[in-house]
Amino acid sequence: MAQAELNAKVRDRVGKGAARELRRNKQIPAVIYGDKKPPLPISIAYNEAMKRIHAGGFLSSIITININGEKYKVIPRDYQLDPVKDLALHIDFLRIGKGTILTLEIPVHFFNEELSPGLKRGGVLNIVRHTVEVHCPASNIPESFEIDLEGTEVGESINISKVKLPEGVTPTITDRDFTIATITAPSALRSEGAMEEAAESEEDEGEKGEEETKE
Repeated sequence: MAQAELNAKVRDRVGKGAARELRRNKQIPAVIYGDKKPPLPISIAYNEAMKRIHAGGFLSSIITININGEKYKVIPRDYQLDPVKDLALHIDFLRIGKGTILTLEIPVHFFNEELSPGLKRGGVLNIVRHTVEVHCPASNIPESFEIDLEGTEVGESINISKVKLPEGVTPTITDRDFTIATITAPSALRSEGAMEEAAESEEDEGEKGEEETKE
């Protein structure tokens, strides 16, 4: 799992006025909480924080917060953006302690599309879930779930049971073998199938009508 380090300062004042002043000085107010310890209000340089946010996967990245040489291992749990300027207004970080279990959305990636007979014949990869929510230990957060499409055929479903999960990682949905993606028939093939079904239905109705007339 991607890791990074951010430098921070302890905030000596909290509240809306103090937060506005920080933002004017190109700092983002933030807080570190959790692990049965008091919340720690901090501030982070705007450019440094936004670089991490725009890099992607921010809410599933373990980050080391460095405060004058004292380091805290955390994971971002939430951040607020200005709806107009798209600038970060506040960030919440969760302390990672020994045995911490997290609930995260892990992205799904597909590979070997060129080795899928179904896709070669014009089938379409229909992605039902772009992410999968899981419980996982903070020490073993997967960057993504890689799904091999080699050998997949039209009409085939790719369910969570076909994904190899790292040790200690379990999906939050446990009552069914849920679908992540399917290989669907190309639209032309679906249209032909629908036309064939309609023709068969008409033939059946015609035969039924003939039988009723004979009676």
